[in-house]
Amino acid sequence: MTIPTEPIGSIPRPGYLVEALGEYAAGRLDADGLGELQEKALVETIKRLEETGSPVITDGEQGKPSFATYPLAGLASLAPDGVVIPFADGHTRQLPKLTAGPFRYQTYADTYLREAKKHATKPVKQAVIAASAIGLVYPGEELSGYDKEQFIADLVNEAETDIRRSLDAGADSVQIDFTEGRLSLKLDPSGGLLQSFVELNNAVLDRFSEEERKRIGVHTCPGGDQDSVHSLDVDYAELLPTLFKLKVGNVYVQMASEADPERALRVIAEHAGPEQRIFVGVTDPIDPRVETAEEVRDRVLRAAQFIPPDRLGTCDDCGFSPFADDTSTSRETAFAKISARVEGTRLAAEALGLG
Repeated sequence: MTIPTEPIGSIPRPGYLVEALGEYAAGRLDADGLGELQEKALVETIKRLEETGSPVITDGEQGKPSFATYPLAGLASLAPDGVVIPFADGHTRQLPKLTAGPFRYQTYADTYLREAKKHATKPVKQAVIAASAIGLVYPGEELSGYDKEQFIADLVNEAETDIRRSLDAGADSVQIDFTEGRLSLKLDPSGGLLQSFVELNNAVLDRFSEEERKRIGVHTCPGGDQDSVHSLDVDYAELLPTLFKLKVGNVYVQMASEADPERALRVIAEHAGPEQRIFVGVTDPIDPRVETAEEVRDRVLRAAQFIPPDRLGTCDDCGFSPFADDTSTSRETAFAKISARVEGTRLAAEALGLG
């Protein structure tokens, strides 16, 4: 037995792809031209990820416009003035707003997975966006002829399909990105919004068997965009007990950037289900300094004081570039951090007598 280690998702796009995305948005590059450059970036990214020794890889989200909005790309019934997400440094991201029903995903995540599997020699995990995040596109006022109840029914169907198609396409696992979980407590400190998010996501997860849910996980973090966060100041003790009610087999928890990781680990030890594997973040994508393998090892050993080693895994805190235009972290830094995670996890397993 050893300690599993996995990336979370995104890798910064190469400069030529970032430039191409801008050209495509301006109408100066067609879809075929963009697709060729996305495939080039995908092949390069998979090769680099495999060179780090990571036993499981992702596609680096080279083809996604963002981790959150890929299902909406091309949907005509959207307006740009949706929910605004403020970050600590003052910049914001804004979601689109639905203007009419019925609601259907335009892109399912298995599209990215199938392309990655053409080039990968190692197992590929697939990240999908949580239904609760996509639910934020429904406007505050009810849409004529398409009420919130019907939207939620359609959303649950679409989110189930998104996960199931990736499982059926051979994903090693499917990771639900749930960054809005911690943010919800900033928007509604009572916890009511968080509870509604968990209930919605569980409505999706209820459609999977217990065996299938062993291959499904959830990722929580305080956001990570342009070297800033949106909810790191929210107490983990307010989030984690409810988070662990999600019916998943794997839970990926940002921890490297946490101010008091031992306190958070105690909460995890108290509330995690006995069937859940906990992947703790051991590298911080926002910190430009590359962690050493020994630092990673020590973070893993600290986590092992609270989480049984046979239920422990490691990951990066967050993706390195969740939005396609985020170039605040270089590709070289991202791959160096991933290499440190892999080697540090190996050293920890050896120290625990698991190697």
